Amino acid sequence: MKKVYCTVLSLMVPFLTSAMGEEDKKAVKTDSTVITEVKDEEEAKGAFAFSGYLDSYYMANFNKPASRSNLGAAGTARVFDRKAGQFSLGLVQAKVAYTNAKSEAVVDLTFGPNADYGNYGNLLSPLDGASTSTALAIKQAYFTYKFTDKFSMTAGQFGTHIGYEVIDAPANFNYSLSNLFNNGPFYHAGLKATYSFSEKASLMLGVVNNVDGLGDNNRKKGLIGQFYFSPVSNWNVYLNFINSNEANPDSLGKQPAGHYTLFDLTTSYQITEKFLLGFNAAYGSQKGDYQGFGGPLDAQTWGGFAVYANTAITDNFGIGARYEYFNNDNGVRGLLTASGAGTSVNSVTLTGNISLADGHILVKPEFRLDAYPKVNGTNEEQQFEDSDGNWTKSSQTTFGLAFIYKF
Repeated sequence: MKKVYCTVLSLMVPFLTSAMGEEDKKAVKTDSTVITEVKDEEEAKGAFAFSGYLDSYYMANFNKPASRSNLGAAGTARVFDRKAGQFSLGLVQAKVAYTNAKSEAVVDLTFGPNADYGNYGNLLSPLDGASTSTALAIKQAYFTYKFTDKFSMTAGQFGTHIGYEVIDAPANFNYSLSNLFNNGPFYHAGLKATYSFSEKASLMLGVVNNVDGLGDNNRKKGLIGQFYFSPVSNWNVYLNFINSNEANPDSLGKQPAGHYTLFDLTTSYQITEKFLLGFNAAYGSQKGDYQGFGGPLDAQTWGGFAVYANTAITDNFGIGARYEYFNNDNGVRGLLTASGAGTSVNSVTLTGNISLADGHILVKPEFRLDAYPKVNGTNEEQQFEDSDGNWTKSSQTTFGLAFIYKF
């Protein structure tokens, strides 16, 4: 009712003031001031928003691996949809945000198997080094202060700016995640600032502890950046960057030389109301140790790209395809053979998206093929397991159903 009253009064003021004396005009002006103050007070109070989702899936693997696992010989062929031949719980999210005119605070908690996989860097307790911690449930916990309409700063733990896909299953068209996503990063803890030049261009720069960790494994800090621009309506382009020294200190407490650097391009174009085209490309370089897991003495690179095409067939059904190539021949990321050597993969994913209950329920049937180069040599293990438990398969085909409820 207040909004209606304000609108009617504002429309009547020009007509009323033309027929009023000075005292009457002052009264109208005073009333307008009061209404403005009430509106400002309501905006200052802010509002809470609650949201979340839960997802589960069933994945059939045509190789029928004896272990009923989609992970492959190196354990990195999939990110979250790891189980085959059984119903599996994915993730449960509970998110609350408080927003007012000058600030925003977000607490984003996740639970379940995929939460553990995604938040692996929060595994150790900051108090006693125990293998369990409530920090494992923190997907995001940050606040933002808006200094002006164009400039803001954010502090806390926040999802990475890098990549096309995100951890939240409802936000991605495909259910299974790409190798570009799998090879990270997932999130950061630190401070970042964003300046909006206009609605079509902005720049973000920040300082973070490291990659995928609430705590820092050394005294060095990582630098992150993102430049966003929109060349034309419905076309969004993001140029992303991170550079960090991820090496553990040596036995004398000295910091070894090294770097982890990643350049990322993410773009999407809503060509028509029903058809979207997307693209993601990344190029990374690593020298030295990576958080205690070792690393190359000289800089080694990895990279890949993915193409996305989604179309809405009806209001409640859409279909999307993803083609991805990821190259880790130098062996510096997690995509490896059974012997630990570097490798590459071509992946094709076809996903349907069925929307029910006014969009609260999503059912996603999905076909995916991952093809790796054959490993040559006598008695060499290939990438995937067969029904006898032997590693004889260089490719893997799965078909699954994902069930998601969002609120």
